[in-house]
Amino acid sequence: MIAVIGLVIGVVGGLLLQPTVPQELQPYLPIAVVAALDALFGGLRAMLDGIFDDRVFLVSFLSNVVLAALIVFLGDQLGVGTQLSTAVVVVLGIRIFSNAASIRRHLLKA
Repeated sequence: MIAVIGLVIGVVGGLLLQPTVPQELQPYLPIAVVAALDALFGGLRAMLDGIFDDRVFLVSFLSNVVLAALIVFLGDQLGVGTQLSTAVVVVLGIRIFSNAASIRRHLLKA
């Protein structure tokens, strides 16, 4: 329940305040969002499997976002930012779809 309230407050706050992302951080935002979605789907899967741990979820969420951003930053420093961004999105996308398939199987009892 607290998570839902936090989500609603965050969405309303974002719509009202309309924050801007600094130009130098804009390449990292989509990667951070995909990493966060990976952690969310993993948490939902763990919850449905009955093995959810809030500490593991929090560490996974934060480490996914930071690690993905660091990989893209390293790619930018090496001059291959777009290639590493694509690699990160592909890997996290595969994990998201894998978790989504597991969630779907669990919900549909398939």
